[in-house]
Amino acid sequence: MKKRVLAMALVAAMAGTMLTGCGGGNGGNADSSSNTGTEAPAADGAKVVKIGVYEPASGDNGAGGKQEVLGMQYANKMTPTVEIGGEEYNVQLEIVDNESSNDKGPSAASSLVGAGVSVVLGSYGSGVSIAASDVFKEAGIPAIGVTCTNPQVTEGNTHYFRICFLDPFQGTVLANFANAEFSAKKAYILTKQGDDYSKGLGHYFQKAFEELGGEVETNEFPDGNTDFNSYITAAKNAGAEVFFAPVSTEAAANIIEQAATQELGIPLMAGDTWDSNVILNAAKGKNVQIYVSTFYQEGGNADFDKGFKEFLNSDSTAKTNNGGDDTISAVSAMGHDAYYVALEALKAAGSTDPAAVNEALWKVTYSGVSGNIAFDDVNGDARRDTAYVKCANTESGAWDFVAEQGVN
Repeated sequence: MKKRVLAMALVAAMAGTMLTGCGGGNGGNADSSSNTGTEAPAADGAKVVKIGVYEPASGDNGAGGKQEVLGMQYANKMTPTVEIGGEEYNVQLEIVDNESSNDKGPSAASSLVGAGVSVVLGSYGSGVSIAASDVFKEAGIPAIGVTCTNPQVTEGNTHYFRICFLDPFQGTVLANFANAEFSAKKAYILTKQGDDYSKGLGHYFQKAFEELGGEVETNEFPDGNTDFNSYITAAKNAGAEVFFAPVSTEAAANIIEQAATQELGIPLMAGDTWDSNVILNAAKGKNVQIYVSTFYQEGGNADFDKGFKEFLNSDSTAKTNNGGDDTISAVSAMGHDAYYVALEALKAAGSTDPAAVNEALWKVTYSGVSGNIAFDDVNGDARRDTAYVKCANTESGAWDFVAEQGVN
C-alpha cells in the first residue's frame, strides 16, 4: 500500500469574467475477510458485487444527499453489470441513510460493512464522511468521497478517496470572485456550529479574502436555528459588501427568505451545497442576488443531461427526490461519475475483495461528465482544477452560468 504524506497543497484561483444580468465513531468489524466483498448470487444465479452508498436522505443535508444518490441510481440503471476477473457481475447498490448526523453516521457505515460491500460511495457532507472514516478503515473497505470537500476527509489515511475539488480551492475561487467582480473589501461570514464543511469553507474563504486585503466579520449559528434576522442585521450594520454562508440548503432557504424581507441588498455567496433547486425555489420572485461555486453546469454534457432528465421524468419517486422537477444538480453528475469510478476500480482489481479494490483505486482514471478524474498519490484526491460559478435567476427559477474558474 502506498504511503501518503500528511500534507495538502493549497491552490489558488483567479476569478473569471462575470456575465451580466445576474441580480460535513465507533468501529466496524475489523475482520474484513469474513464479511466484505461477498460474491452473493442473484435470483437468476448471476454473481453480485455490492457498492455501498453512504448518503443522507434526512436531516439538514437530506435534499442534497438524495440528489447525489440519484446520479448513482441513474448510472446503475444505465450500466447494471461489470466484468470482474473475466466474469460478469450484477451491480447492487446498498443504500443507507446517515441522517446528516456525525453521531449516527458510524452506525450507518457499520451496516454497509455487514452487508458485504466492496467499496463505498459518499457522503454528501464532509462531517459525516469524517465520522464514518474509521469504520471503513477498520473494516478494510475503501470509500470514494463524491462531494465532501473538507481536506480532513482524505488527509492522513489510505482508504478514503475523493473525486471533487477541495475547500482551499473553492474558498479561494469565491474570495477572488467577490473581490474582482463586486470590488468587495468587507465580507460577512456565517457558518454553522459543529459543521466541518461549513466551518472549513468559511475558514478558507476568510483566509483568501484577507490575503487580498479584505476585512471580514464572522459569526456562527447553532444547530436547529431558523431565525437568521439578527445575522442579516449584523451584516448590514457592519457595512459588508458580500454575505458568505456555506451552509445546508435547509438553513439557506431561511436565510434567503429573511434576506429578501430585510432588503439585504448585497450578494449572498456560498459553495457547492447551494447548487440545488431548493435554493432556486427559495429565491424565485425575490429581490436577492445569489452566487455559488459548483462541480458541473447543466448543459456541460448533452447526452447526460438528456438521459438524466428522462430518468427523472419517468420515475415519480426519483423526481420527488430531485425536489419535484428535472433541474440537474451538480451533485447528481458527481454521483454518476463516482459510480463509474467504482466500476473502473473493480475492473482494475479483477476482484471484489475490498483490499484489492483499494489498491486499484490509486491508478484509476475516468473521463466523466464532470471532467477527467485521476487521483494524486498524496491523499487520494482527484486532480481537479476547475470550478463553475453561477447565479440564481430569480425570474426564471434557473441557474445562469457566470464563469469557469481555473487554477493558475
